[in-house]
Amino acid sequence: MGKERRFWLLKTEPGEWSWNDQEANGGISKWDGVKNKQAQKNLKAMSLNDLCLFYHSGSGASARRIVGVVTVIRECYEDADGVSVDVKAVGEMRRQVDLKEMKGDENMKGFVLFRQPRLSVVPVPTEIWERVCELGGGFEGDGNDGAGDDEEGEDKD
Repeated sequence: MGKERRFWLLKTEPGEWSWNDQEANGGISKWDGVKNKQAQKNLKAMSLNDLCLFYHSGSGASARRIVGVVTVIRECYEDADGVSVDVKAVGEMRRQVDLKEMKGDENMKGFVLFRQPRLSVVPVPTEIWERVCELGGGFEGDGNDGAGDDEEGEDKD
């Protein structure tokens, strides 16, 4: 059946590109401006339908937290801006997950986000992805709306 879906974390300064910007843009954006070679390598490793945690970095009240989830809708390509992928918003976290909370969680020890804090694109192991979703109560569009009926896979557009 094709490749197994992988998980990633994409960091952005909310002053440059925030979750609100992502949603206001029809949910679709080109993820570009990645200069670090390791982060570029991670972009190149992304596949269609991989899921990415949308992380606000920097300082300020809305920073250093996972705020939403996007999916890869166009695999890595090169243009004048360097290497890019296109992503589409899946949904906002039901509860934003703060960096401090993640660092204090025993189940997240060794996460590359903590070891390489300057890296803007990092792989997320399945067990870390599941823990973040657990801490955040999932995300809008994950099929767990709490209503008790099975709407998984239904498109909400």
